[in-house]
Amino acid sequence: MKLWDKGFSTDKKIDLFTVGNDRELDLVLAKYDIIGNIAHAKMLHKIGLLTATEIRDLEIELNTILKTIENGEFIIEDSFEDVHSKVEFLLTEKLGDTGKKIHTARSRNDQVLVDVHLYVKDALNEINEGVDDLFDLLITLAKKYKEVLLPGYTHLQVAMPSSFGLWFSAYAETLIDDIYFLKAAYKVADQNPLGSAAGYGSSFPIDRDFTTKALNFETLKYNSVAAQMGRGKLEKSVSFALSSIASTLSKMSMDICLYMSQNFSFISFPDELTTGSSIMPHKKNPDVFELIRGKCNKLQALPYEFTLITNNLPSGYHRDLQLLKEGLIPSFSTLKSCLEMLTYSLKNIQVKTNIVEDEKYLYLFSVEEVNKLVQSGVPFRDAYKIVGKNIDEGNFKPNKNVVHTHKGSLGNLCLDEIVAKKEAI
Repeated sequence: MKLWDKGFSTDKKIDLFTVGNDRELDLVLAKYDIIGNIAHAKMLHKIGLLTATEIRDLEIELNTILKTIENGEFIIEDSFEDVHSKVEFLLTEKLGDTGKKIHTARSRNDQVLVDVHLYVKDALNEINEGVDDLFDLLITLAKKYKEVLLPGYTHLQVAMPSSFGLWFSAYAETLIDDIYFLKAAYKVADQNPLGSAAGYGSSFPIDRDFTTKALNFETLKYNSVAAQMGRGKLEKSVSFALSSIASTLSKMSMDICLYMSQNFSFISFPDELTTGSSIMPHKKNPDVFELIRGKCNKLQALPYEFTLITNNLPSGYHRDLQLLKEGLIPSFSTLKSCLEMLTYSLKNIQVKTNIVEDEKYLYLFSVEEVNKLVQSGVPFRDAYKIVGKNIDEGNFKPNKNVVHTHKGSLGNLCLDEIVAKKEAI
């Protein structure tokens, strides 16, 4: 069944190519399609296009379909083009002409839009919860290990003292920047596109304020053309948010892989969180973090992918837009699993507490010695040369008691301030 069926059939090859994997993806959107149908039907009743009996029967049947979706029993057979045609078929099968009325004053275009908007709002909230959990854990770990020194690197060369407290809380505060993107994407999604029809409105006296309230949108996407142009704009906004989080997870996973290697040996994990080699019995491989890194790197390609699909499209609907679902829907489950696995694994991290005692980290404290001379009155450039000469002559013997007091330093992590910044958004 096709919503645009005019009584003739299309070539099967054309069907297969144009439908693609829409049926599979639409199973994710099915719940939201029912929610949108219920709101639309109530609006049609409000403006007198459905009788009291018709709206009652439609609500009953739509809620019955919703239960099958929630129970995992809803399927979209190959004979149907998408979730919209399957739902309309079920309604017509049960209610006859009443079922045929559900598509009044609506197009499949704004059905897809409202489904995706509703789905994205829920999916972003789930991602936000995952970010919250990871943020809380990182702050907890920062507090626990704030006194444990960690070598800081620039150019992958030993540079200056850092700490595990500084490292963990750095990623916590970086997640706040990612949340800004999440909130922005949610703001874009929280606009009701229903009623834009094929992109140019309707001659029916529909009540778009009613459906905005019924669907719990913050506001209405007023201009019908703008609403249709939102398809692609929404997905791109979401892609920036997801890729921003992914970049944070990928970078931290890279750090973890580096720090787990025998050359660094800063951290470790229980055997059950690592994998082995088929021929090397000593191996404890960081496969989880390598996969998080790889998956998150793929997610960072999303904005570019969506840009390429939509970049040269004029206003109005184009079938290219169907392809956005292929990248959008799986990206949420991928990022959600990465957040869950990183949080799960970090709960079991084992931190080495005497790293900087190793002789190779002696020069980690060179800047500390320069600063001490400056604080005693020696000009900075002279102090720099004095310490450099001591290093060259093998006379460098630093005091490893590091004292940093400014905000954001390893001696003043500002964890409460970071938490307050996050709570403010």
